[in-house]
Amino acid sequence: MAVRIRRVYEPPAPDDGYRVLIDGLWPRSVRKEEARLDAWARELAVSPALRRWFGHDPARWAEFRARYRHELLAPERRAALEALAQRAREGTVTLVYGARDSAHNNAVVLAELLAELAAGHAPNA
Repeated sequence: MAVRIRRVYEPPAPDDGYRVLIDGLWPRSVRKEEARLDAWARELAVSPALRRWFGHDPARWAEFRARYRHELLAPERRAALEALAQRAREGTVTLVYGARDSAHNNAVVLAELLAELAAGHAPNA
């Protein structure tokens, strides 16, 4: 399984494979043709309430990570999560995000969860 993470403001790479935006809001000043996305998985985005609470504050990272995992594992999101995990089993998937912080963002959490699913582990919230 190959899951990559790339900021939407970085140019797409030829080996990105399936590129999917995982933010709930479209990134500022990015045209759709520039992003070269295969999909926009809004159903896997952080909820607006959690996004506002987190505010990209690294001090809240551990709690954000736990809350976002809980959101992703909710029954209404499980099908979208499993579909993306299946794509990752079949080829490269690049999770595209807009945040400035490359270490503390939703793509990092989702990539971890996809790796667990692809390995056949039952993820915990």
